Amino acid sequence: MTIWVAHTLHRNGRVFLLDAFCGNDALADSVNHLLVVGFYLVNIGYVAIALRTTEKPRDLAAAIELLSHKIGIVLLVLGIMHFINLKIFSAIRQRAQRIVPPPPVRPSERTAVATNG
Repeated sequence: MTIWVAHTLHRNGRVFLLDAFCGNDALADSVNHLLVVGFYLVNIGYVAIALRTTEKPRDLAAAIELLSHKIGIVLLVLGIMHFINLKIFSAIRQRAQRIVPPPPVRPSERTAVATNG
């Protein structure tokens, strides 16, 4: 699941980062790669810590419930972290758009110019 999510974030995040960094390919790709590496580190580290337990399951059903509870907590924390990242990059994008104004809009109609003659 971690590999699938990282691949999805990497593939779809590039377009968002390109926009946030005003089309700077090298910067967007670099940040995108660093985000994926950070995602792997945080995910694997958090899973290693969160799956630790002192509780001994009494049967298979209890073991599955304990594991699903632990994995659910991991997924919720990672989802929250993802939305925090989106908020941060959205703020970066908005700031970049204030600095670099959007291209002008083409006029939809012409105005007649009076000539003195």
